[in-house]
Amino acid sequence: MITQGTFAQLPELDDSEIESQLRYAVGQGWAISIELTDDPHPRNLFWDLWGLPMFDLVDPAAALGEVRACREAFPRQYIKVNAFDARKGRETIALSFLVQRPPGDEPGFQLERQHGPGRTNRYTLKAYSSQQPHGDRYQ
Repeated sequence: MITQGTFAQLPELDDSEIESQLRYAVGQGWAISIELTDDPHPRNLFWDLWGLPMFDLVDPAAALGEVRACREAFPRQYIKVNAFDARKGRETIALSFLVQRPPGDEPGFQLERQHGPGRTNRYTLKAYSSQQPHGDRYQ
């Protein structure tokens, strides 16, 4: 199972739990963005952005509506919510969590070890899903 984000070790969040987290983030004044990918490798930092980031939200229902629309448009993608704290001196992701995983089994990762000079070992993670073409990874 992919373990990324704040609630990675918990069971899937339902819509009411997602809305609670969105309410908290909006209450903090954080901007909300929704991202998706079919390559959840831990070093894949460039997920696709769904719409534009939502600044100055007062009602988390708008963000939850966008989460639902993204799920409907991409039922076989990983989808996550990011909450960005734009206060000067901070300017960072304050909260990030998955709101959807592809249905079925997650293919996992392969660990490759390369021996270097002396006793040096280098390790590389390769997602089994990335062996399929982009867009066909979770069908």
